[in-house]
Amino acid sequence: MKSVLLIFIKNPVLGRVKTRLARTVGDAEALRIYHILLEKTRLVALGASTHRWLFYSDKAASGDGWADADFQKFTQRGYDLGARMADAFRQAFAAGADRVLIIGSDCPELTGDLLNVAFSQLEHHDFVLGPTPDGGYYLLGMRAFEPSVFERIAWSTESVRTATLEKIRALGKSCVLLPELSDVDTEADWRKFEGGF
Repeated sequence: MKSVLLIFIKNPVLGRVKTRLARTVGDAEALRIYHILLEKTRLVALGASTHRWLFYSDKAASGDGWADADFQKFTQRGYDLGARMADAFRQAFAAGADRVLIIGSDCPELTGDLLNVAFSQLEHHDFVLGPTPDGGYYLLGMRAFEPSVFERIAWSTESVRTATLEKIRALGKSCVLLPELSDVDTEADWRKFEGGF
């Protein structure tokens, strides 16, 4: 059984990451925080027993701490977030995966153990989803490619999780929910976690 973890990150460029956070802390501080979140995400991914595919927003990089020996590197493709995620899942299943998860880099509460739990849930369920308090999700996994769960979603809104779960139900598929975890989008979010870094 081949599992693949898809990791979506943005290339860490000043003024182009954590833009909501930057509104109150400035671009330089937002970039500094993003580097911390990237490192946390890298360590979490290494804690999962799986193949790891890293998808950059602009172009794949080397020498950035994400070792080529640990991460197969790609560039995201698609006109919006849904299309980019669907393309990444499609590639993983086409390569022979039978369990695929996707995460971003905004959830400092995520652990390698929880990723392993998510993969194990896909042995018994069609989908697994990790909810966030703002109505989104920090993780989505499936054991067969179902691109409809990424179509016609109002991304970055509080309706993302509800709409996704409705699509899963419409497919007649099973979905298990992981514990709710918070992600970091605003300065208030960051202050909540800052003491732990």
